[in-house]
Amino acid sequence: MASEEHSGQQANTRQGKTKVILYWYVPMFNTIQSFVGKMLVQVPSFMPGYELEKSRAQRILWLLEELKIDYELKTYKRVNMLAPPELKKVHPLGKSPLVSVQAEGAAEPLVLAESGLITEYLVEHFGPSLAPKRYQEGKDGQIQGETEEWLRYRYFMHYAEGTLMPYLVTALLLRTIKEKSPFFIRPIASAIVGNVESMYLNPNLEQNFKFLENQVKSAPDNGGYLCGAKLTAADILMSFPLSAAKGRAGLTKEKYPALWDYVDRLEAMEGNKRASQKIIEVDGSYKPSL
Repeated sequence: MASEEHSGQQANTRQGKTKVILYWYVPMFNTIQSFVGKMLVQVPSFMPGYELEKSRAQRILWLLEELKIDYELKTYKRVNMLAPPELKKVHPLGKSPLVSVQAEGAAEPLVLAESGLITEYLVEHFGPSLAPKRYQEGKDGQIQGETEEWLRYRYFMHYAEGTLMPYLVTALLLRTIKEKSPFFIRPIASAIVGNVESMYLNPNLEQNFKFLENQVKSAPDNGGYLCGAKLTAADILMSFPLSAAKGRAGLTKEKYPALWDYVDRLEAMEGNKRASQKIIEVDGSYKPSL
């Protein structure tokens, strides 16, 4: 297959001898590669052909940019709506995102799956500043000795995919059913979808947006982020579902002004914009959407 190369950020001094690869799943096949020393870190990302998945893996790109890790980006073409064989060689599921890390001298790379685990691993090794301090002064290792910032951080690392994203995926599926159903059953499909939305989906989205509005307002140190006054990796994980929901899925500036402004701040950050630009360079466009 043909490939195209794009450069990543300059090497992070913590990265040492490292190589990072992000595998991207788009309509065209491209490749982005770079080497940093002797350690290898691969970041595969399986991208189904709709904006939801493409945007979700953008968060890993942003994380790499924020950590200033040099990386490679390889993009692959779908095979009958399924993962191509090349990605299944990296991980049996061939799903996105994946990260493989190969240290100098290691015979095989360590392959990591799931956004939360990938993020925690990269932050721990390459950017501890993106995680809040864990323990309060004098309470190291004690039960309930954790800081509020750290507890929020760990919570939102899991909340992003475990709670909020399933509702947004449901919204996408329901919209697809309504729009793609054969015309002769579309009225019935629309009626069923409308009932599911009104009885289940919309109340849960509203409950979550109200919760997040209050979380932004009550952040420690009067901070503008979910965990306090500084950006954390949890904010990066939360960026896609909230950007995708802006103006859709019930997230509006009028109902949730603090949450809306928080998402605006995330979208305006330079690392986020660089990651989005990388997608544009490879795929021609980028817009978080449902």
